[in-house]
Parts: sequence; structure tokens; C-alpha cells
Amino acid sequence: MKNIVTVQDAVTAFADFMEPTAAELDAIEQELPLILAEVDLLNAQIVTLERVPNELDKRRIRRADNRVLAARRDLANRPAGVSLPGGAA
Repeated sequence: MKNIVTVQDAVTAFADFMEPTAAELDAIEQELPLILAEVDLLNAQIVTLERVPNELDKRRIRRADNRVLAARRDLANRPAGVSLPGGAA
């Protein structure tokens, strides 16, 4: 019979250096509007996978696509080193 042991120590032994740094969290926070816009676009596209898109679906996809483009533009035009108001929680 073999003993079954937990590997909790092995799994969590390296957790301290595997956490995202403050700089990485700031970068994610700056990209959050783009991420959310892309999620909205993906949701609008998923709705149309199982049916023929109607006019409302097409409008929803078009608006979501415009939000993605605007978020990309805003992210690209943001000066380096400028952060969003607020902070990471």
C-alpha cells in the first residue's frame, strides 16, 4: 500500500515570487477599459453563434467593436507613465 501525501508545501512554497508585481497590476488596470470592451464584443458575437444575427445583433456588435477601437486608441494615445485615477484594490 502506498501512502498518499499532500503536496501543499510544494505547491505554495513558491507563491511569494509568483504573485504579480505592483507594476504588472498597474499595467492591467490601465488596460482594463480595453479588456472590458473586448469582453463586451465577445459576448455580442457569442449571442449570434446559434442563430442568424438580426438587425439588433448587428448593431450591438458594431457598437461593441467601436468601443474596442476607442479603448485601443485611448490606450495607445496615453502618455507613458500616466496612470488612471484611483488605485488597485
